[in-house]
Amino acid sequence: MDGYRVLEVKQSVFADNDRRAEELRASLRKRGTFLVNLMSSPGSGKTTTLLRAVRELSPELSIAVMEADIDSDVDAAAVSTTGARVIQLHTGGMCHLDAAMCSQGLEGLAADDADLVFLENVGNLVCPAEFDTGASANVTILSVPEGDDKPLKYPLMYQVCDLVLVNKMDVAPYFDFDLEKLRENVALRNPRARVIPICAKTGEGMDEWYQWLRDGVAAWKN
Repeated sequence: MDGYRVLEVKQSVFADNDRRAEELRASLRKRGTFLVNLMSSPGSGKTTTLLRAVRELSPELSIAVMEADIDSDVDAAAVSTTGARVIQLHTGGMCHLDAAMCSQGLEGLAADDADLVFLENVGNLVCPAEFDTGASANVTILSVPEGDDKPLKYPLMYQVCDLVLVNKMDVAPYFDFDLEKLRENVALRNPRARVIPICAKTGEGMDEWYQWLRDGVAAWKN
């Protein structure tokens, strides 16, 4: 007899996380908190986009922020200047957040009364897409310098997102970037995903994103 056993795993390793994510979503809906999982590669302008949104929407919505990083509190310190409630989540070397980590972060944030909570996920186009955080919606930021072929190279990220923000449109004339081609590539992966071109630096397109957020908050509460 061989000195080892063979175990056939027939259940997804993500099953437990998926269950926790559904439980968290149900809890968020019950209290009327719209949680946006914001994902992107490093350098896309994720934090700049978030800071501008928090500053400009805070007068009308109660907003809180969870910042996820492998280390440091740089982003949390930046968000704290807006006056929004913020908590820094250190992943201990992990390249993503899962539903349990997100739930723990929300508990530490103590934002049960918030209309809108942003989770700025770890900068990465692979791992964050694999784990359902329990968020109400997934938003991906793609910056112009990254190229219009990103959805072809990182398909899962675009399959799970509800919205794609195309940032740094102010530099589009200086790059070989085709916005319509990008729209086509996103649609190949996810025909339901909306695409909004923006520039977090100049404010271009931000109003359209803000309205998407307002609509999401209102729908989540009904």
